[in-house]
Amino acid sequence: MAACSAPAPTLRAKAVSVMTQLSSNDAPTLLPQEYWSLLNIFEHGELNFQQGESNADDFYLFALQKGTLLQESLLRLKEKKAQEDKKRAAELAARVEEERMLREVMEAERRQAEQERLKKEEAKKSRTAKETTEQKENVSHTVTYTVHRGETLPQIAARAEIYNTASLWPLIYRANRDQIRDPKQLWPGQVLKIPRNFTREEALEAKRYSGKR
Repeated sequence: MAACSAPAPTLRAKAVSVMTQLSSNDAPTLLPQEYWSLLNIFEHGELNFQQGESNADDFYLFALQKGTLLQESLLRLKEKKAQEDKKRAAELAARVEEERMLREVMEAERRQAEQERLKKEEAKKSRTAKETTEQKENVSHTVTYTVHRGETLPQIAARAEIYNTASLWPLIYRANRDQIRDPKQLWPGQVLKIPRNFTREEALEAKRYSGKR
């Protein structure tokens, strides 16, 4: 009974405080082997204390010393972990930034390709319009035509750069009476004059004459 009422060892409170701090700072998870070894020492001290053994303080002292070292190890481990977390965060941020820059480059290349495509389309439209204008100008300024083998006056009149209709061939015939005796017979190499400034009445008369022939 006297042993049970003995005062608590002076080091017990300090050992309990260290154990509590280690437990709240995740020592059982981060340093499980060291923590459970320390806990075993502390429990031996508790057992001796309850049985009234005089060496209980020795266990508490040992637990306190080992607990202090464990606190230092835990602190270094957490610092190392914090540095690793910081490094991983920096690497992640670098990857995110690299991906962002890559997306920006790809978007810039896409916009540039689209601009080049639009420029090519615009240039193509411009060339087509220019060629169309040149063709129209060529048609409007064609005043002579060289006969090819086998061609007839209706075939020549039907050409797009001439009249684009075969029925106006009499206009060519009348303009070249000096070198065409028979409108059905042409010679390769003949250079025919192509009338341009004719009236509507002359065109109608040519079509009527063409219909009769």
